[in-house]
Amino acid sequence: MEMVKKLDSKLSELFKDAPELPKSSKEVLAQIWPWLALLGGVVQAFAALAVWRLLQWTNTVAEFTTYYARAAGVSVGLSTFDKLAIYLGVAVLVVDAVILVAAFNPLRARQRRGWDLLFLAAVVNVLYSVVSIFINGRGLGSFIFSLIGSAVGFYLLYQVKELYGGAKTDKKSTQAPSAPKAP
Repeated sequence: MEMVKKLDSKLSELFKDAPELPKSSKEVLAQIWPWLALLGGVVQAFAALAVWRLLQWTNTVAEFTTYYARAAGVSVGLSTFDKLAIYLGVAVLVVDAVILVAAFNPLRARQRRGWDLLFLAAVVNVLYSVVSIFINGRGLGSFIFSLIGSAVGFYLLYQVKELYGGAKTDKKSTQAPSAPKAP
């Protein structure tokens, strides 16, 4: 968890000079974020289940076709590396889904723990982007678009951090303090 806190600190510095959203927009975002997290968690859980089932079906078909392809001297099916990348991707989806669902109640209560869980889910999502590079057919384009989406997500996260008990690093707080004025 210490590594996540260091990453949070570095990203805070990166986003401190970003244009701020209006307070009303931040408030709306903070109100809908718990529901978006819950929906995202449920959708990811179903996606992980669907990919798992598809992978099981694909393995069955691949075993059948491999048997006949070998007789013809041809190789078909997913490589062991492809399967490993897909299984790892499913595991990351499940972890991300659990984190997002766990963030629901703390986000509704505007607790810092909710923001921290969303941040962790965003980091896990970046890791999924890295894993997805190695899944056959995904590639670099998918990775780049995932990084763009993650950057937007982190921007929005840091816009509402102060609403969840997180100190907002603003431009004024990084400047040297001025001398007190005489009465």
